[in-house]
Amino acid sequence: MGARQIYETLRDQIMARVYGTDGLLPSSRALADELGVSRSTVTVAYEQLAAEGFIEIRHGARPRVASAVVDRGRNRATSRPSTRNARLSKFGGRLREGPPGWTEPPRALVANFRYGDLAPSDFPLLAWKKAMVAAMTRKVDRLAYADPCGSLRLRSALQGYLWRSRSVRCDVDQIVVVNGSQQGLDICARLILDAGDRFVMEDPGYLMARYTFAATGAVAVPIPVDADGLDTERLATVEARLAYVTPSHQYPLGGVLPIGRRHQLLAWARKCDAYVIEDDYDSEYRYDTKPVPPLHALEDSDNVVYLGTVSKTLSPTLRIGYLVVPPGLRSMFAAAKQIMDRHTPLAEQDALASMLESGTYDSHVKRVRRRNAERQQALLDALGRRFGDRVRIDGTAAGLHIVAWFDDLPQEREEALIRMAWSKGVGVYPVSSLFDRLRTGRRPQPATVGLVMGYAALEPALIERGCKLLAQAVDELAVRRE
Repeated sequence: MGARQIYETLRDQIMARVYGTDGLLPSSRALADELGVSRSTVTVAYEQLAAEGFIEIRHGARPRVASAVVDRGRNRATSRPSTRNARLSKFGGRLREGPPGWTEPPRALVANFRYGDLAPSDFPLLAWKKAMVAAMTRKVDRLAYADPCGSLRLRSALQGYLWRSRSVRCDVDQIVVVNGSQQGLDICARLILDAGDRFVMEDPGYLMARYTFAATGAVAVPIPVDADGLDTERLATVEARLAYVTPSHQYPLGGVLPIGRRHQLLAWARKCDAYVIEDDYDSEYRYDTKPVPPLHALEDSDNVVYLGTVSKTLSPTLRIGYLVVPPGLRSMFAAAKQIMDRHTPLAEQDALASMLESGTYDSHVKRVRRRNAERQQALLDALGRRFGDRVRIDGTAAGLHIVAWFDDLPQEREEALIRMAWSKGVGVYPVSSLFDRLRTGRRPQPATVGLVMGYAALEPALIERGCKLLAQAVDELAVRRE
């Protein structure tokens, strides 16, 4: 490769904003080693780029993309034509009406009660680093694609963990390691649902599961939940191919499905020849008693697909989840996983297996369970001090969030309250968005304002501060209304 070719390649990459805002290019020595050319060849290419104003060169520093080029690229990016009307598949078209894009919250928030975030201080950094270093330095016998269902070591470790912690008995071959629970839901949707099929959803329920199943063209059948979770009596007249449930801690209202309803749900699934997707997303966090055994632990659960994740115990950034599938479906889940992405990254699998085998993971879960119980209590105390009997709380028995109902605020004030709270630096999120919106074309709303309040990322002092500011927002909203 000559200097001209290197120059043209780098020029095109710079114009395509590969190096980002004020991006640093490799040093001439590093790039020469990478390309297998002499350093002088790279130097000639860099000098030409500098002469044309693409990069800035300073002695002793790596070349940097010139600011003028960055600004020009930014303007070009904002003037690109919209692809809103581009021709897409039916799947792509359905996604236009699906989940909104990722929105980063304002950085000036004092307290963000967003559910799903975890405290960085809870992450077992030293233990994970040790496990990852061991995984990366272990003798490599071969570099090749691996079992799409996950490493045998991790699946064996998960088999033992699920039995001792959740009473789930399964063979190693029934476990499929996935890139987070969301991929697990996607695989289930693709294998079980066709366009026009019906699927049962808790109402209110987990939006990303609903979007995933609906993206196949299947139609949601919302079933209301009450204080005990899914109202299984209403399944009597329902025909569907799949039911998605969170029986150990209903999301978002927090009910625990009683044993009678569990058997009713499984009987319905057998009658309809349907599958039950059991999302056990935060079962490790039970504060009043031991975790409730899952559906999968009951008899006649052959049509249950059990879904677990480490996103709530270690970190959502790791993207490691697992499915326990009926034996007859194992080969199909393996094929679907292989088509999607071959397999989940092996080093992370190996590190997690090491922590499970050594007992480090179990100890970590016990520690963060205590911390999150303290955070939940801090939130309940703060809400009680600030609002008294003006607030009603659901979902305190387990999990990493509660639902706070403000019965003196009618639901139509919800958006105004959220805007007011965010203006004061408090991130709060409505429960109304989790109610069904597919049945009638509009979303049934609860009568009063309800907020889903996560607490796992906040320490007690910030929880107290956030509740104080939220109370100010509520009071100001009441004054404006008067």
